[in-house]
Amino acid sequence: MKMNAYIAGVGMTKFGKHLDKTLKGLAGEAIQAALADAGLDKSAIQAAWMGNAAAGVVTGQEMIRGEVVLRNMGIGKIPVVNVENACASSSTAFQQACAMVSAGFYDIVLACGSEKLYHEDKSKSLGAFSSAVDIEDPDGAVNVVKRIALEIGEPFDASTVGVNRSIFMDIYSVMAKKHMKKYGSTKEHFAMVAAKNSFHGSMNPRAQYQELMTVEQVLAARPIIDPLTLPMCSPIGDGAAAVIIVSERKARELGLARRIKVAASALVSGWDFTEPGESVGALAAGQVYEAAGIGPQELSCVELHDASAPSEVAAYEYLGLCAPGEGAQLIESRATYLGGRIPVNVSGGLLRKGHPVGATGCAQIVELTEQLRGQSGKRQVEGARIALAHNGGGAIGTDAAATVVSLLIKEQ
Repeated sequence: MKMNAYIAGVGMTKFGKHLDKTLKGLAGEAIQAALADAGLDKSAIQAAWMGNAAAGVVTGQEMIRGEVVLRNMGIGKIPVVNVENACASSSTAFQQACAMVSAGFYDIVLACGSEKLYHEDKSKSLGAFSSAVDIEDPDGAVNVVKRIALEIGEPFDASTVGVNRSIFMDIYSVMAKKHMKKYGSTKEHFAMVAAKNSFHGSMNPRAQYQELMTVEQVLAARPIIDPLTLPMCSPIGDGAAAVIIVSERKARELGLARRIKVAASALVSGWDFTEPGESVGALAAGQVYEAAGIGPQELSCVELHDASAPSEVAAYEYLGLCAPGEGAQLIESRATYLGGRIPVNVSGGLLRKGHPVGATGCAQIVELTEQLRGQSGKRQVEGARIALAHNGGGAIGTDAAATVVSLLIKEQ
């Protein structure tokens, strides 16, 4: 969908383990930072889209999550839309907020994502992920793993699925094996992704993990499920991110010195594929490139959904950063490192920045906005002008249940 909206302010918390902070506190911190960045008072917000995925499971807060956050800040009366769309919750909130501004309904709106996944009872944290599949399917999430495993001739033992780990790691495991068998990628290639993102994350003060890791250290780390080791899997986390979005008229009125335009954003859901090579990510990316009249070769940087290291390799291909089957060669060439042809996940990505699922989508927008403004310090992409965010959520069949891709442009 073609958009005509501008980003006036961004803010986010440090991602990590925040047992001493509330969901309201984290979201409020990010929103206050975004308002300060925009130079606006909270009274200027005309509507809000509030993304969260797991509060009902982890904290028990259901139904009015956004209103609870905003009332705690003294914000009332305005329309508040609560958005729950698995890991794509706040990217969906962002996409819908931009659409409403582009359509002319509002001049100043808020998109926010927040999440608390850490809990003293670890089963609650893991339980948040087990519901992001079709639970009315008799085999639930197991069926997702089973379908892919049977497709590639891998042995399948349902009794081990999701044991002491998120069910999604089992899904990423069989997806990785599928890519390895089809294209010749290796465990070493996936370790390269984790090492690259650790390099980027080491320069990000808001990242959950800032330790630098080598490929050898990634490979030697604790195994989770073959071929994944711990650093190849995104961690759970707590955090929040917020974006103030304004109309073109309001951007002129505010005299924004650094005009970051939301040129296009697409929200798509999965379907039963009939053609080889189809994917939710490819569909969303294609819609965005067409709407903006921009090709992947014109991108300056990308923040993509690396919930696992193999996920990043696959995303290189369906986002058009390289040809199908060439994702392993792309990471091997170091093209996706800072300073390379197309830097990817310079924030550290989900693997190192962290993955408080409901906050992830807006956090990607925060990172890319700062990159386009030239505010990213040691991890600044030189001359960044066009940036793409990709965020997927949930699983049905053999792909994501929902995906959002957004394209941002720095206006001259």
